[in-house]
Amino acid sequence: MAIDSSALLTQPFLILETPIFTLGTQSVNVIWLAKFTLCLGLMLLVVRWIRHILNTRLLVGLVVNEGDRKLIANLAGFTLLAVGIVAIMQVMGINFETLALIFGGLGVAVGFGLQDITKNIASGITLMSERKLKVGDLIYFAGGEGRIRDIFLRSTVITSFQGSELIIPNVQLTNNIVEKWGYQAQRGRVEIPVVVEHQSNLVLVTELLLKAAGQEPNVLSDPAPKALLQGFGDIGLNFELWVWTDHIDQRSLIRSALNFRIEYLFRLHAIKIPYHPTNNRNLYPATDAAANLINGSPEVASMPSIHNALIELPYFQYFDELEIRELIEKGSPRYFNPGDILVKQDEYFPFFCVMLKGEVDAIFENEKVSQRLFSLQHRDFFGELPLLLKIPYPTSMRAVGEVVLFTIPEDCFADLLSRYPQIKAAVSEEMLKRQEYIQLCQSSLKKMGLLPEEFDNNPVTWLKSRLMKLWGN
Repeated sequence: MAIDSSALLTQPFLILETPIFTLGTQSVNVIWLAKFTLCLGLMLLVVRWIRHILNTRLLVGLVVNEGDRKLIANLAGFTLLAVGIVAIMQVMGINFETLALIFGGLGVAVGFGLQDITKNIASGITLMSERKLKVGDLIYFAGGEGRIRDIFLRSTVITSFQGSELIIPNVQLTNNIVEKWGYQAQRGRVEIPVVVEHQSNLVLVTELLLKAAGQEPNVLSDPAPKALLQGFGDIGLNFELWVWTDHIDQRSLIRSALNFRIEYLFRLHAIKIPYHPTNNRNLYPATDAAANLINGSPEVASMPSIHNALIELPYFQYFDELEIRELIEKGSPRYFNPGDILVKQDEYFPFFCVMLKGEVDAIFENEKVSQRLFSLQHRDFFGELPLLLKIPYPTSMRAVGEVVLFTIPEDCFADLLSRYPQIKAAVSEEMLKRQEYIQLCQSSLKKMGLLPEEFDNNPVTWLKSRLMKLWGN
C-alpha cells in the first residue's frame, strides 16, 4: 500500500489549525493562541520600556519629585497596556459585542472569585489618583514601617528599615489607618514612656528626663523636650518624655539611646523604676540555675568584659558609663590567632585599633629585607598615623600570640579627638615615639606625590608640623 507523503507533512499543520474553542465569532486554535501570546509579550516589553524612558528621561526635567514621575509613568503604562490589549484583540478578529454578552454572563461568578484582586486594583487606582501616598513617603501601618518604593495597581512595594521589601496589598493601605511622613519630612516627635515609684521626687524626675533629652545629639532644642505626668498607675507614676528630632526614620535608635540615658541618670540619683510584683525567678528556674553555673565557671570569670577592659586604659578611664556604652556601640572587638596578619603592608585600614590582649609586631618588608620595627602590647594602640595622614599602612601588623583588638571606625576616631583632649594628647605623645614608623609614613607620602622628593626633615619635627596643621595647635 502506497503512503501519501504529502498527507504526512500536512497532518501536523491541520492539528495546529484545528479549532479548540470559539471566542465570540472567532475560532481559537493553537496558532491563534501563539500569535496572541507573542503580541501580548511584545506589548508588555514595549510598555515597560516606555515607563522606564518616561521615568528616567522624559519627565526628569518636567517633574522634579520622583514619586510624581513614577506615578505618571505607571498610569501611562497601564493606559497603553489596556489600549494595546484592545487593539491586539481587534486585529486578531475578536468581536467585542459578542464578548460583552459572554463576560456579562460570567461577570457575577468571576466577580466573586476575583473580588480580592478587584478590591486591590480599585485601591491602587485610588492611591494613584488621590496621591495621598507617594513614592518616597515614610509610612507606619499595621504590618510594619518603611518607605514606599513603588505603587502598582494591585500592590505597593515598601522598603523596610531592615532592608527587605514588603509587598502590601493596596486595600490594606486604603482601608486602614496609615501614619505618613512626607518624602522630604524628617522632623517628628518621639515619645518615651517611663514609670517611677510613687514616692519619687517629681521635680527631680522631670529634671532628669529633660537632662537625658538634652544630652542626646539627635534631639532638637527647638521645639524643647517636654516631660509629662500622664497618670497614676497601680505600680507607679506614669511619665512620658516628648522629644523632637530631624531624623524620625531613626526613632527606634533614638528611643533606645534615651532609655539608656534615663536608666543611667535614675540610677545615679536613686530614682527607682517599679516592677510588676510577679516573682520572675520562679518562672525560669532552669535558666537561673544555668546562669549560676556559668557565673561560677572559672573560665568565664577570668574573661574580662570589653567594658572593663576599656575603662582600664588611661585614655578612657575618665569616661562615664554612657560614654563607654556609646564607644562600645560604635566600635567592635576583633579576635586573632598567633601568626595572623591584622593589617597588610600598603593596605588602607580605616580603623583606630586598641590592644586589649596579646602582642603585635610591626613588620616592614621589601624585596631585600623583612624587619620588625617595634612591638605593641596590651594597652597600646595603632592606626592613628595612617588615619590622620590618609595613607596606607607602611608596615604589616602581625599577631604574636592570641590578640584581641577593639577597632574604632575612622569617623568615630575623629570625633573622639575633637571631643576629648586627653585622647588627643595620648595619641600625639605615642606617635612622636615611633621615629622609624614616621619615616616610613614620610616615604609613603613621597610615593603618593604628597611630599616633595627633596624633602628631608627631622621625622619628629615634620610630624609635629603636620599635627599642628591638622589640629590647629
